[in-house]
Amino acid sequence: MSLLRDEALAISALEYLPIELFPQLFMEAFYWSCRETLKAMVQAWPFVRLPLGGLMEMPHLGTLQAVLDGLDVLLSQKDQPRRCKLQVLDLRNTGQDFWRMWSGSSIQVSSSSLEEPVAKNRPRTHRTLAPLEVFIELHINGRIMDGFLAYLMRWVEERKASIHLCCKKLKIESMPRDNIMKILSMVQLDCVEEVRVNCTWRLSSLAVFAPLLGQMSNVQRLLLSHMDVSALEDQEEQYVVQITSQFLRLHCLQDLFLVSTFFLEGCLDQMLRCLTNPLDTLGITHCLLTNSDLTHLSQCLNISQLKGLNLSGVTLTYSSPELLPGLLEKVAATLQELYLDQCGIMDSQLEAILPALSHCFQLNFFSIRGNFLSMAVMDKMLQHTSALPSLCQELYPVPQESFSSLGILQLGRLAQCRAELLEILKDLGHPRTIWISSSPCPHCGEDTFNHPEPITYGSNTSA
Repeated sequence: MSLLRDEALAISALEYLPIELFPQLFMEAFYWSCRETLKAMVQAWPFVRLPLGGLMEMPHLGTLQAVLDGLDVLLSQKDQPRRCKLQVLDLRNTGQDFWRMWSGSSIQVSSSSLEEPVAKNRPRTHRTLAPLEVFIELHINGRIMDGFLAYLMRWVEERKASIHLCCKKLKIESMPRDNIMKILSMVQLDCVEEVRVNCTWRLSSLAVFAPLLGQMSNVQRLLLSHMDVSALEDQEEQYVVQITSQFLRLHCLQDLFLVSTFFLEGCLDQMLRCLTNPLDTLGITHCLLTNSDLTHLSQCLNISQLKGLNLSGVTLTYSSPELLPGLLEKVAATLQELYLDQCGIMDSQLEAILPALSHCFQLNFFSIRGNFLSMAVMDKMLQHTSALPSLCQELYPVPQESFSSLGILQLGRLAQCRAELLEILKDLGHPRTIWISSSPCPHCGEDTFNHPEPITYGSNTSA
């Protein structure tokens, strides 16, 4: 703190300050809110990246204003100051290793996490015409923006030609649609790699948002959740086409999650036809799917390499018996995680998928909680899955014999079923742990408790 007792002296010394002392001085100026020093240090920052977000546990408007004031001075200059190599302002919660390393903390830092003091392939004395990049993680919620985000957005909007606002992770939960569109108009959408949209939008609102999604050509992970289609809309079919057609532009998409997106009922094939490359993970949960939807899903070429499949909450009780086995056969060679919770699966349907399930040799996680299964079928299931070499996490429902005729869990019956399941594991003859859960309840769907109990057979263990 000695140098910062006199801010004017600290600022005048920056030209001669050794590079390795910059981070430590910046941290002290940050913690002591020496805004003029921060402003000056930005103009002389000798590293490619300034990971400011790594210092802020909570967004701090005063610090942001000081840093942006410093950037304004830089942007107004034709020639970049001799020492300044700054190209990226990072406001994400990253960069902690950088600050620890330069503060002298005894921490082992990988070479990939270090910030280089000299920009590669950039002139040392003159600013290139490439815009400065500002990285943020956008979480859009509430009716209005908080002060930190609002200030940043105004600053970016006034300097569009000089600033690229980059966002790797975008999360939209709630905000008037027009406000969302205005914010996204300032973001370099081709930088976005992960998108989560959890809004009760009507289909028409989602159709307006869809072209922006199409511009996110590098998105790898997409979640759409809780789209509101309770009210019928005149152009519903047209809106579905506008939405699904944007998937043609998502050439990097690997993981797709659709949660309570009821507009896909009966037209899932429209979206599947627009997938341009094989998916790694597909989650379609708590949605209504027709037999036609499930048929198209099992025939889709771009799911044949799935590592993760989640159909939890999709009612399969009345689906054609060959559809789910056909889907599992399609993905058996690569599937590692399978979720079939609360699908209304009964004994006959589970028996139908057992041959396909036993071919999923890469499977390491399997959950089928909240379904209606008897002890006899669970016995068969455990026998079929015992040959899967990678399977290490198994979550099963409480057997139906544990419930009364009114659907009430009987703890005495449950204890008896657990003892029988342990005997089945012993008969199969190799160490194994399975988890039996009455949550969610197959009768009412309620979460009765959150910690399923394991049944373990193996050395030095007991049930």
